[in-house]
Amino acid sequence: MPDYHDDLRLAHVLADSADATTMERFKALDLKVETKPDMTPVSEADKAAEELIRASLQRARPRDAVLGEEFGSEGTGPRRWVVDPIDGTKNYVRGVPVWATLIALMERGEGGDRPVVGVVSAPALGRRWWAAEGLGAYTGRSLSSASRLQVSRVGSLRDASFAYSSLSGWEERGKLGGFLDLTRACWRTRGYGDFWSYMMVAEGSVDICAEPELSLWDMAACAVVVQEAGGRFTGLDGVPGPHSGDAAASNGLLHDELLEHLR
Repeated sequence: MPDYHDDLRLAHVLADSADATTMERFKALDLKVETKPDMTPVSEADKAAEELIRASLQRARPRDAVLGEEFGSEGTGPRRWVVDPIDGTKNYVRGVPVWATLIALMERGEGGDRPVVGVVSAPALGRRWWAAEGLGAYTGRSLSSASRLQVSRVGSLRDASFAYSSLSGWEERGKLGGFLDLTRACWRTRGYGDFWSYMMVAEGSVDICAEPELSLWDMAACAVVVQEAGGRFTGLDGVPGPHSGDAAASNGLLHDELLEHLR
């Protein structure tokens, strides 16, 4: 099995730099915010963080490709870094601390590209999560000060906590009925949203989560953290990994029931 220790250390360095950039502008009264063609916001901090990460990767991994939310795809090859400079930009621009920089390394294999390294850094929450294929998933302040993540062992929906992001996306895709049935079947539901739902699945504090519309940069880092914590990460179609355009994550025990409701 390949050794991803060096790539994981690099991802932490990239996250450290991004954290400094995003925190410097968080809650700034003169923060510049634009509207992208898809009608979603982008701030100057999104762009600055991604530019910083790209420049660092160009120096440290010049042969690797890069895909980022703000500046698209660059380069080719079997290794590709996938970056969301601020997952939760709407929270960021409103001063809500639930946002994170997502950094993943994907590697091409027989089954296609798969995420092998992931770092999820939420500096306004004072939290960071990370994982690498075969090395497990962790949370803590640094590589040397961390605790290992493990998904829950809840085996029944009636005992499960379900995290989601919003209702509108499910309604737009004609899946609101199944979504509501799932919420009624669970013990508890909360709209944590974005990266945080997946990290809580990895921690075992939430048992299932799902979102109806996502991009690769929203999912790649989260997928490897959930999987290395012992959970499952698929599309709503049940295909493993972050390529389906939507996502379902669980402790594994509840995954089939989760998909059955949301299909």
